Amino acid sequence: MTGPTLEGPARLVVLRGNSASGKSSVAAGLRERYGRGIALVGQDVLRREVLRERDIPGGANIGLIELTVRHALAHGFHTVLEGILSVAHYGDMLARLLADHRDRSHWLYLDVPFEETLARHATKPIADVVDAGQLREWYRPADLLPGGVETVVPASSSLPETVELVLRASGLAEAYRGE
Repeated sequence: MTGPTLEGPARLVVLRGNSASGKSSVAAGLRERYGRGIALVGQDVLRREVLRERDIPGGANIGLIELTVRHALAHGFHTVLEGILSVAHYGDMLARLLADHRDRSHWLYLDVPFEETLARHATKPIADVVDAGQLREWYRPADLLPGGVETVVPASSSLPETVELVLRASGLAEAYRGE
């Protein structure tokens, strides 16, 4: 089983940031602009929907996320991993992906202040279930990976600007040749 024909090796894009920072929207925007050939791996989908697991250290979702990313890349799909992916819980897995993926990768941290997180969260369907107190507990300012591997994207970057930044920086803007 193989993925679509792509020019060049499969790229890995990792989008991290706090809740309501725009990660899922950027991932969807990348797929919309790029088309077929991008695998979207969402932490929330695998953790909350597939496993219905809480975000805990050593959780089963961590291995499932890593396995899914590796599988998609091995089959030729450019892969976008998106999620809060806190360093405390996911740092080791992310370090393995960074070390093992020899092809082009781009790592971004969407840096949104807590006040803006609250405003954005209010527009989401889960706003009735998750309150400001829970968001405050989850919020980790500048939860960056060690080594300066991530490009920090400020809250002032619009969705179209951020999608364009990722397309250009990752090489996806010129990688696709086909449908």
